[in-house]
Amino acid sequence: MPHFAGPIIILAVLFFMSSIKVVREYERIVVFRLGRLIGEKGPGLVIIIPLIDRTVKISLRVVTMDVPSQEVITRDNVTTNVNAVVYYRVVDSNKAIVNIEDFRFATAQLAQTTLRSVTGQAELDELLSEREKLNQLIQKILDEATDPWGIKVTAVEIKDVGIPELLQKAISRQATAERERRAIIVQAEGEKEAAVKLAEAAEILNSQEGGFYVRLLRSIPEVVSQQGSILAFPLPMELRHLLPVLKGEKEE
Repeated sequence: MPHFAGPIIILAVLFFMSSIKVVREYERIVVFRLGRLIGEKGPGLVIIIPLIDRTVKISLRVVTMDVPSQEVITRDNVTTNVNAVVYYRVVDSNKAIVNIEDFRFATAQLAQTTLRSVTGQAELDELLSEREKLNQLIQKILDEATDPWGIKVTAVEIKDVGIPELLQKAISRQATAERERRAIIVQAEGEKEAAVKLAEAAEILNSQEGGFYVRLLRSIPEVVSQQGSILAFPLPMELRHLLPVLKGEKEE
């Protein structure tokens, strides 16, 4: 065996080992051969040509990206700080490598600008009460913008809306005044309904002779049951001719 056979065998083994790539289930590799896109490969065992093929590994798992707090002036001229979280994943490895230089950085920058743009067009009340609607709008804009990059935005959630302390106190006073207003309205409506029922009851009692007197007799036990109660017992108008007798006066 020639003396140079050993190094050749070692080089052959190294060449063979470098041509083997193991790709995990959640990964893909994009292969370029002499600068030309071959396509994505994986998962499993992938054979490439060393020194000729160049590979870029891409993860297909969902990425959780935190969007830093953005200072926003809402449509009703209120300055707030809004932050969010974006969930996205790569659905086309070829586009993610070929069409954009750094899809992670680009998606992060696009998420920040979209968050400022959408929340800046909303009023403060919308940011606080209609957050789900804004989440869906931001997700739709991001998903359409990142589609040429092979990115799928699966969800967007606005995490927190920072409100100045003075404005928080004003909102608290406004909420308190609103609750008091509703309480007064409910009380007034109750009094109105009670007055209507009392008027109906009076009309019914007045339509029957002696009706008020009968109602009075039903109320006497409730009054007498209370200790120290003074009972004023009026006579019905039907018995007014008996007043002189009850006073001890003789009829002329």
